[in-house]
Amino acid sequence: MAPQHPDHPRPEAPARTPIRPGWPEIAVGLTTLVATTLALLFFGPLGPLDLDPVTYGLVVSAWSGIAGLAGFAAAVLVRRRPLAAFGVRRTTWRWMLVGAAGGVVALVAKGALTYAVTAVTGYGSDPQGAYYDAAGGGALALVLTVLFLSVVTPIGEEFLFRGVLTNALLRYGPVVGVVGGAVVFALFHGVNIVLPAAIVVGLVAGELMRRSGSIWPAVAVHTVNNLALPLLVLFTGATGPTG
Repeated sequence: MAPQHPDHPRPEAPARTPIRPGWPEIAVGLTTLVATTLALLFFGPLGPLDLDPVTYGLVVSAWSGIAGLAGFAAAVLVRRRPLAAFGVRRTTWRWMLVGAAGGVVALVAKGALTYAVTAVTGYGSDPQGAYYDAAGGGALALVLTVLFLSVVTPIGEEFLFRGVLTNALLRYGPVVGVVGGAVVFALFHGVNIVLPAAIVVGLVAGELMRRSGSIWPAVAVHTVNNLALPLLVLFTGATGPTG
């Protein structure tokens, strides 16, 4: 083989795309999420302690993000894949703006869907009423609610449900990946009035993650949606559908 001329260096090999997570990561991540929840219910502050509504709401607001991060961390440790394999990689400001816009679209769509479901079924019970209690507990409680709902929860839940679950399912195609991830995400919110709204958010977040290749636009979608609740309490004094 002829030696490489110094003026014509050998081209670098293209960067290898990190291998996606798979079923082991899904199983470990979701199991850790459930275990963290059970620990909170039976041994944590939601167990034997008699908390006032504001404190209870703050704990519930923080839980989903913390449990999601625990599930994500456990999934990463299964085979120690690089974070980029889970979509945790840099993105552009353009994609972040698209994510914020997608969050607004999802917010309007889920509001219309929730209104339609409520009108047809007459079901008005809101399982997220504790969030209203937390946001309405004064200035400090409102700030903490915004932090928990709009920062911690979007990061924790998106890292787990999009970064692990949707990324793993995308090996079977975009429909299975995005729709499957959204449905599982919604089911973990419970079979209640929140379920269709969670599916909408999951679909938008999953598709933007798939197209951008990064988890952060999905986090932006989630942040915009979750920020709406404490802002609603701040500007209208709302206490939720059940009053």
